[in-house]
Amino acid sequence: MPGGRLTQQERQQIASGLADGLAYAEIARGLDRPTSTVTREVMRNGGPTAYRADLAHRATERRTHRRRQAAPRGAEAPPLAHGRDAEAVREYEETLTTVFIQSGLPKMMARVLVCLYTTDTGSLTASELVQRLQVSPASISKAITFLESQGLARRERDDRRRERYVIDDDVWYQATVASARSLAQVVETSRQGVRILGPDTPAGTRLENIARFVDFVSESTLRAAEQAREVLHTKAETASDDTAGPDTDPEQPAR
Repeated sequence: MPGGRLTQQERQQIASGLADGLAYAEIARGLDRPTSTVTREVMRNGGPTAYRADLAHRATERRTHRRRQAAPRGAEAPPLAHGRDAEAVREYEETLTTVFIQSGLPKMMARVLVCLYTTDTGSLTASELVQRLQVSPASISKAITFLESQGLARRERDDRRRERYVIDDDVWYQATVASARSLAQVVETSRQGVRILGPDTPAGTRLENIARFVDFVSESTLRAAEQAREVLHTKAETASDDTAGPDTDPEQPAR
């Protein structure tokens, strides 16, 4: 299977496949590329209905040029923590961003969320996000406001009174609960329609079925989120646990 960046010819094949209504997996097989490569390429360049091979190729060249400009001059970029491969991390971040976009997140919100997810601290300042993503502070502020509204991030002040954007360990629990509770408005409004249109009419019956379905799913989601939080939630081991000496007896109090 070939590696490296997509060529302009491959991008033209992707555009042709999309025009023919082919699935990403089928296009990828024709290119002998992973499906994720094709998916990421399409989603970061306009999506399946707006993808253009020439525009995508130029956009990729511009991104490559910006990365080279941002790289330290006269020396290699500093190694990543924990011996991570910088190229593998970058590719993973692009893949995760694509997944978030496909799930419904706007592009900038997805990029900010991925930055927060993949930093070990789980928090970054506005200036750090601006530097990492090479975008304006206004774009970061807008993205954080959206993520806050979805329960996916929050703001706090650090010791230097700087505003930091944070994701908690149980961020998906919080987001799931917020999403489930927001469905209560759908239930309430649907039942309002039942009263107005009449419970014995086809339209009223349809709206009542919607209300019952959404109400059931919402309640089930909340219960599942609570159970998952209790059973599956884990935390990283602390440094002190990792560095405890072999002769340390956990049953004996420290002297």
